[in-house]
Amino acid sequence: MTPHSLAFYVDVVTTGTMLGVGPADSPDRVTEVLGPDFAENTFGSCSMCRDYGLAEFHWDRAFADRPWSGSHFTLQVHRLAYRDRTLVNEELRARYGRFTPRLRFEKLQRLLTRRGVSLLEVPESPGNAPYFRTFWQPGSRAAVSVIGTYGEYSTPDNLRVGDVYSIQAPMAAAEVEWRRKRVAG
Repeated sequence: MTPHSLAFYVDVVTTGTMLGVGPADSPDRVTEVLGPDFAENTFGSCSMCRDYGLAEFHWDRAFADRPWSGSHFTLQVHRLAYRDRTLVNEELRARYGRFTPRLRFEKLQRLLTRRGVSLLEVPESPGNAPYFRTFWQPGSRAAVSVIGTYGEYSTPDNLRVGDVYSIQAPMAAAEVEWRRKRVAG
């Protein structure tokens, strides 16, 4: 993987933002930064997702006449394994260069550790364990989902154990605590 694309992932996990936009930013602000090339899905009049290829941003609102409130974004890193060169939009390519099909968690963790950024493992939900593992960065509240073990019909065939599946922000401290309590019983 090129140092530039690794820098992108390190920036996202360290800051909980992508190119400076975060989960709380408005749809207009995200589009201003990531560009107008996206697919939009609405679920009723109160939930919306914009898919920019590698990144998806999600918003909700209480009523149709109210402004959107950002809830989270997810980098769908696993999509890179399909080797679709159009997946990474122009804005990301211009800043970070080429993205390779897989992101190895050990490389990402090593670079984060060098910067003094730690990741804590968070218990996985029963439906995803042991196939996935989640690591959380408390400062940025970013969560990294990693392939924990191969499972037919449970994990993508084009990823290996130790590959990053996705990066999401934010994962609230309350969710981390809830997951820990579920495991503790």
